[in-house]
Amino acid sequence: MVSDSIPQIAARCHQETDPIHLLCYFAPEVEQELTSTGLEPGHMAYFAGRAAALGRASSAAVAAMLYNFNPALVARHLPRAWDLASPERVVEARLSAVDRALRRILGDEAVGGPEVAEAAALARAAAEACSPEGRPLYAAHAQLPWPREPHLVLWHAITLLREHRGDGHITALVGHGVGAIAALVTDTATGRSLFGAQQMREHRDWSEQEWDAEVSALTEAGLLDSSGRLTEAGSRLRSRIEDATDAAAAPPYRSLGADRAERLIALCKPLRDAVVASGDLPPADAAAQPAHG
Repeated sequence: MVSDSIPQIAARCHQETDPIHLLCYFAPEVEQELTSTGLEPGHMAYFAGRAAALGRASSAAVAAMLYNFNPALVARHLPRAWDLASPERVVEARLSAVDRALRRILGDEAVGGPEVAEAAALARAAAEACSPEGRPLYAAHAQLPWPREPHLVLWHAITLLREHRGDGHITALVGHGVGAIAALVTDTATGRSLFGAQQMREHRDWSEQEWDAEVSALTEAGLLDSSGRLTEAGSRLRSRIEDATDAAAAPPYRSLGADRAERLIALCKPLRDAVVASGDLPPADAAAQPAHG
């Protein structure tokens, strides 16, 4: 029997499966497919791909759900993206890109193998046990039809679990009074973030003045030290947020059961390793990913 609690299993399953989901942002096939619909590369393709399940969503709604991007950046791309490509077409293109990427990385034999089929069945069972209340991104993606092929069922299920976790993470941030920029600053200060502070600021489109003002406020509040690292109080705050995120992400794994969840982790590990080894993801993606990424 496993010794980890269900919230800990939820965190480990996220760590092992998230690189598989992240192909939909970093695999070269994704930009090829999304730009073929008429979308512009870069942030527009990202926002449209992430939000297409919502339909013709406004920039304000998408910015609220993604939480830590500058709303002005989102507004430069949405809703204009929907005049270039319908949400339905974007959903199709994203799935097509993931199909191509997984086949390239894993090979047709593995894609059609029994391990992927077993992992897909387990992940789907967990995803279907998620609750949509207060989980807008999860709920939108849960309304999409399930793909037919097991490797795409697996990716879709992982995506549902990831958005379910991410929605819960934002609830935890809001509940602890941590705003959008503060979430990024404290996340990068842990040293475990996907990007460094400058990359994170630029990718989310916050100005140096906005970022520095938040650093000053967090330092004054005793959450950062003079070198920009988390203080003991800051580390406790981040731990409370991550614990709350893990607890909120636990119900689908509790429904699945610890042994089956461990089996899902074991089945996904070689797939994760192949994705990381492909070079499609930034190097930091070999480590644990923040749920709000």
